[in-house]
Amino acid sequence: MIFEKGYIYHIYNQGNNHRKIFFNRENYLFFLKKIKTHLKPYTDILAWCLMPNHFHLMVLVQDVELVISPVDTHGVAQSHPVSKSKKRSINNSIAIMLRSYTRAINKQEGSSGALFREGTKAECLNCRNGITPSFLTENGITKINIQYPEKQYPQVCFNYIHQNPVKTSLTKKETDWEFSSAIDYYGLRNGKLVNKKFAKEYGLVN
Repeated sequence: MIFEKGYIYHIYNQGNNHRKIFFNRENYLFFLKKIKTHLKPYTDILAWCLMPNHFHLMVLVQDVELVISPVDTHGVAQSHPVSKSKKRSINNSIAIMLRSYTRAINKQEGSSGALFREGTKAECLNCRNGITPSFLTENGITKINIQYPEKQYPQVCFNYIHQNPVKTSLTKKETDWEFSSAIDYYGLRNGKLVNKKFAKEYGLVN
């Protein structure tokens, strides 16, 4: 995964061989704590959704590398500028997050081996260079390769993440699924994980 500061990314992965990665409510909550610990120091989270066998995260990258405090015994990246001290990249922090969650689930389920598919994906939603498969270039003009090209791709992704439980028939409404930031944006929960201010600045919400 290649991250650049100041860009929005869609990060996602699913269970190895499509297996479940969340087995009970406590698993979902535990994973959210992992996100807060290992991903939030580097990013502002704009949207998220945890599904039984996969997850979606939409983030605005603020730092690609952070200093790790010498007194930190939990491997947590600290939110201060890079210096000559020991540093950790956002890629490494995501890897640590998934490995530590895998160990906990394997212990819970009495299993072993990989819980997630190899290679977590991170697709840049608004990068000028390195156009993703979601974009196409026609006559020198970059266009969004989606059904409704007049919509900005970050908005499409934002909506897609929140509509995931409905599209997979888990719920009838976005707000019926507890493990999604849709509830926060509808004002039905005051979750602290998403940054609504930046979501508004990028035109994702009114």
